[in-house]
Amino acid sequence: MQPPQMMGYDRAITVFSPQGRLYQVEYAREAVKKGTISLGIVYSDGVLLAADKNVSEKLMVPGSIEKIYRVDKHIGAATSGLVADGRRIVDKARVMAQSHRITYEESMAVDSLTKEICDYQQLHTQVAGVRPFGTSMLIGGVDGDARLFETDPSGSYWEYMAAAIGENSDKVRDYFTKHYKQDMSRDQAIELALKGMRSADSSRFNEQNIELAYVEKGGKFDILSQDDCRTYMSKLSISKKKKE
Repeated sequence: MQPPQMMGYDRAITVFSPQGRLYQVEYAREAVKKGTISLGIVYSDGVLLAADKNVSEKLMVPGSIEKIYRVDKHIGAATSGLVADGRRIVDKARVMAQSHRITYEESMAVDSLTKEICDYQQLHTQVAGVRPFGTSMLIGGVDGDARLFETDPSGSYWEYMAAAIGENSDKVRDYFTKHYKQDMSRDQAIELALKGMRSADSSRFNEQNIELAYVEKGGKFDILSQDDCRTYMSKLSISKKKKE
């Protein structure tokens, strides 16, 4: 049974509790916490995104599961939470990026796209008959500088040098705090990402579950093949006994 102070205040998104809380937004954050881990790292030449695809069945085709998406040629996004909600936001983000390109004849800045996405998410916290999106995103891209943003179901966003969202993300953030360096190469960033994901849950850490992507200055957003992921995983296995 709900506590008296919560009674009824979590049944509509437009109703604040006496404590000034929107319970439906908080429930959406809980959906994010139950999602598999996604993370992002800014390194010397670009931004890396990594995600756990959660291949839970042997007969499941790993390539059919998407956690990382290309939004524009210079921007990508990784999601955690409700997969369908994340896909819907990515579709909206792609339209925003292409509309900006057609209107202004230039690519959209990473922070501008992040703000528009969060405006779209915030709208779903104040309109009756809808619910907040149960997903958070890491948006990484290069528009002169490499940048990484995290979005929240409430419509808030923050910029990071390294970040993680989803289940056990606090463990990954702690690992990043200890080991992150701004002048890392791409290979070093991938190694840090893989070790961070392993620190979150070593039992799920395998090549089928890992998805990696990056974008660098002067290049395009590239999602690595499973063979490339396997190569990096084999490199990491050699150094498993080293002190981290």
